[in-house]
Amino acid sequence: MWRVGILTASDKGSRGEREDKSAQVIRDMVADIGGEVVDYRIIPDDLDVLKETLITMVDRGKLDLVLTTGGTGFSPRDNTPEATRAVIEREVPGIPEAMRYESLKKTPRAMLSRAVAGIRHQTLIINLPGSAKAVRECLEVILPALSHGLEILTGRSGECGAD
Repeated sequence: MWRVGILTASDKGSRGEREDKSAQVIRDMVADIGGEVVDYRIIPDDLDVLKETLITMVDRGKLDLVLTTGGTGFSPRDNTPEATRAVIEREVPGIPEAMRYESLKKTPRAMLSRAVAGIRHQTLIINLPGSAKAVRECLEVILPALSHGLEILTGRSGECGAD
């Protein structure tokens, strides 16, 4: 069982003006890899609040995985990648590269994603888009490899090479 946190970055959502459909998609899909959402937060798109919340979720929550949704575009209030980069110790570029690669097959707008992924302590943080449809498409790409990556990261497995 993986301990999962969901962090939604949305000014409107944090004020109750928009339903958070993306978080429900995440919740449903991570269950397929044995993920249990133990922490869910919806906060404004404020850089400092995002950084503080990510640190709290990882350092105090002892989560295996934090999936963010929202805040990865070009808007001046889209701060999720910057917050993530500020708190991670190691970047994992292949995850957002794979999401963008597959998403480009569906829409040219995928190249506008600024999503990042990285590791803080023994927690993997991945930025996902803000729309439920895009979240589903991106998770379909990365979920098949995610359990193995989490096993290596958390020390549950030491083998990374395939026969």
